Amino acid sequence: MKADTILTEEYTPAESEPFMNERQLEYFRRKLMRQRAELLDDSKTTIEGLQGGPRNIPDVADRASEETDRAIELRIRDRQRKLVAKIDAALRRIDTGEYGYCLETGDAISLKRLDARPTTTLSLEAQERHERREKVHRDD
Repeated sequence: MKADTILTEEYTPAESEPFMNERQLEYFRRKLMRQRAELLDDSKTTIEGLQGGPRNIPDVADRASEETDRAIELRIRDRQRKLVAKIDAALRRIDTGEYGYCLETGDAISLKRLDARPTTTLSLEAQERHERREKVHRDD
């Protein structure tokens, strides 16, 4: 990013700007980096909590409840691990100039969609087609 491109905390990408200009790219880069840092911090907290190992809880119901909680926590962390991989892929797309464009059609993805889900790779229309195809194949 050029030194003369200043990004303030109040900045929000606007449709009136050129699509995926330097400010928009930096906005999404920062958003993705913040999200990545939060996920990794949560992951570190979970690892520290799990390193204590299972406690010796005499009550069977309490022990089952704790094991269920641990399993849920691990499932959440696995989802977050996958999200970190998607964030890394989005950051690579920013670096290569492919960010913000639908991988299926090449069309621009709306700024609203990118702001809500910065790791998205499909435009809304392409995502809807994809979900309709999945539903058809699931119903077979």
